[in-house]
Amino acid sequence: MFPEHRPRRLRGTAALRRLVSETTLRPRQLILPLFVAEGAESPRPISSMPGVVQHTRDSLRKAAVEAVRAGVGGLMVFGVPKQRDAIGSGATDEHGILNVALRDLRAELGDETVLMADTCLDEFTDHGHCGVLDATGAVDNDATLDRYAEMALAQAEAGAHLLGPSGMMDGQVGVIRQALDEAGRTDVGILAYSAKYASAFYGPFREAVDSQLKGDRKTYQQDPGNAREALREVELDIAEGADVVMVKPALSYLDVIRQVADAAGVPVAAYNISGEYAMVEAAVANGWLDRQRTVLEVLTSIRRAGADMILTYWAAEAAGWLD
Repeated sequence: MFPEHRPRRLRGTAALRRLVSETTLRPRQLILPLFVAEGAESPRPISSMPGVVQHTRDSLRKAAVEAVRAGVGGLMVFGVPKQRDAIGSGATDEHGILNVALRDLRAELGDETVLMADTCLDEFTDHGHCGVLDATGAVDNDATLDRYAEMALAQAEAGAHLLGPSGMMDGQVGVIRQALDEAGRTDVGILAYSAKYASAFYGPFREAVDSQLKGDRKTYQQDPGNAREALREVELDIAEGADVVMVKPALSYLDVIRQVADAAGVPVAAYNISGEYAMVEAAVANGWLDRQRTVLEVLTSIRRAGADMILTYWAAEAAGWLD
């Protein structure tokens, strides 16, 4: 008996495979996260993320220009301050490292790329939480919203095209949208970290931003077992004015990305986070995986799940491979 159906016919050559490929992966769909450290005299390697550094202001500009020339769609900037306090004052200081870096990049690149800012307090607080604390040491949701509104205005003034509220505070998108609109900044968009899970895969990121966190963020980030809750968070963020919604992490939550993509009427982002990056790099270093093939397969899987754009530390390099 010969098979009546031969799907292999469409796999016979690279041209055939390319012709019938169902999922595209292009440089414009990739966003490069970048860290910039206040007072750094040279780039500082991050030990748990080989190839990723805390940039100086100068090296940040250089890396950003190179990424944009490679075709990446956007840049997400995180600041690492020298000084921290209970309310994250550096986040709203016009001379704070993140706001200074945003001005640097906007002056360097203008509108050639989409400049994004992490709109969260965790890098700037001495307790490492994403918001201000109340008298009991718990994160005060509504007091934090006031700080987010101030931070959003500072980042908009510094030149960000999209703001990325990642703290998972209830009402954060609505408060930021209102603050921007009242200030006449209707042009600045919001990339909402709508479904951000309390994941074990954030470890290397904590090193990258010199996090002061003790304990965990389970009272405000989502339980890894919940998917319906993610859809509720997405629905609320869209109703409050989110222009893009995000699922974070990506690889352990591909099913959530798919559900969000099916339900949301706005573009969907996914963050291929530090722990996912570190796992692949460690396996490559041990000779267990082919690096380029693995990276592109990982990114393709996130696109296949439904993400319109991917934040990934491989963005610039992958863009070169794709070209």
